[in-house]
Amino acid sequence: MAALLEADKLEAFYGPSKVLHGIDFALPEGGVTAILGANGAGKTTTLRALCGMIRTGGTVRFDGKRIDGRATESIVRLGIAHVPEGRGTFAKMTVDENLRLGSFTRRKKAEIEADFEHMFAMFPRLAERRHQQAGTLSGGEQQMLAIARALMLRPRLMLLDEPSFGLAPLIVQDIFAILARINREDRVSMLVVEQNTALALELADYAYVLETGRVVMSGPADEIASDESVRRSYLGY
Repeated sequence: MAALLEADKLEAFYGPSKVLHGIDFALPEGGVTAILGANGAGKTTTLRALCGMIRTGGTVRFDGKRIDGRATESIVRLGIAHVPEGRGTFAKMTVDENLRLGSFTRRKKAEIEADFEHMFAMFPRLAERRHQQAGTLSGGEQQMLAIARALMLRPRLMLLDEPSFGLAPLIVQDIFAILARINREDRVSMLVVEQNTALALELADYAYVLETGRVVMSGPADEIASDESVRRSYLGY
């Protein structure tokens, strides 16, 4: 598969501190790629760097065109949706209003309305709570809303930061089943940062392992999952 997103010698900084030290990776069109590693490895920073949210160095290409140095809104308009850790829903706005915010870059009202119905069919619990404030939803429902809101962009690529964070195991299984369905049926490419490495490797086709801002291992997800020494040394299970 052709690469949809490519990073070459990507660096990232918080003030004077360098957090990413020239990492290289590529995401194929239509695939699911996982970024794994311990706390502080640079996983969340990688997603923020790709979205233009922090100062970076190196080169990032999306669909063959450079996007490093662009404003975050410009990157979103290209079709890259970011689902941050902690969901990031607008608590005082309703489910409906949150979803409408997700479609802010689009103009064709008929398509937007059709996608509303698609979201509510995919997430029936959100349909039941359509007029409820997002802040009153359960953690699992808020995560579903964050994913649905990102999908309202009609993205080609979703960046997901810890989608299992703070959720009960059964809800996590539901969320990852939905992500697999979105990838399979809607052909949305995904870059997933996840502490639940076993589940992430089940979802992903390919994985990169970070340690202190450097790629220390990469390969097909099933190979990394079956390598006991890699699991012990870098993934902690």
